[in-house]
Amino acid sequence: MTGEGPPDALDGALDRPSAARVYDYLLGGDHNYAIDREFAERQLRLAPEIRELARANRAFLRRAVTYAVRQGVHQFVDIGSGLPTQGNVHEVADRHAPGRSRVVYVDNDPICRAHSAILLADTADPERHFALCADFHDGAELWSRILETTPIDPGEPIALLFVTTLHFLARPEPTLSYYRDRLPPGSLLVLSHGATGDDVEAGLREVTENYNRQTTNQVHVRTRTQIERLFGDFRLADPGLVPVQHWRPEGAPDALGAGDGQVLGGVAHKA
Repeated sequence: MTGEGPPDALDGALDRPSAARVYDYLLGGDHNYAIDREFAERQLRLAPEIRELARANRAFLRRAVTYAVRQGVHQFVDIGSGLPTQGNVHEVADRHAPGRSRVVYVDNDPICRAHSAILLADTADPERHFALCADFHDGAELWSRILETTPIDPGEPIALLFVTTLHFLARPEPTLSYYRDRLPPGSLLVLSHGATGDDVEAGLREVTENYNRQTTNQVHVRTRTQIERLFGDFRLADPGLVPVQHWRPEGAPDALGAGDGQVLGGVAHKA
């Protein structure tokens, strides 16, 4: 089994719903518990579209990984990776470039890390794919661990993924800037984020408030301009920062539906 971190550090992890496990439930996964399912069902009654938003976000991840491989990027660091579910990063990357990808999953939830490590032990190449238990804010310490304990090569382009991760952080910019600076030229930043605006439906607003009151995760939705700033000076690839349903570098986007525009996504290049 590849991975590092305390696999038994689960004390208190099941006292409240977890955003990662609720997301897994919305996607139809089975890495969740009654407390997560009950919370998710209450939110679905308020805003039924959140299930489709979760699926659209996962589909965005798969398309972004495919895009990265086609750009010649075969190294992936997924920070805030959550629970393994259909279309994991290493599975998508290996489908398009068999035997070439190197993937590191990072999450601070010990349950997420434990499930990821089990998945990798069962289905992946233990020399190429790793799961680490660590926190986004670990910054230099985390980056050193990645370079010292996994096959990620800092001299080759890296796709750094923050897929519906940064809106659970109050001040991601300083640490995110550190990670951006570590990436070599030719690297990619893949990001999706909950967006706010005057057109946000009342049900979705209440769902956000419920996450903040009842789960282990605080939600900090941001405006389009604020989300664009998270890319720093990286160049956004076409079609830019758009609803995740519409991020398609090739082909026509899905038709507009309920909740479109509530999660924005983009992929940016480092010169």
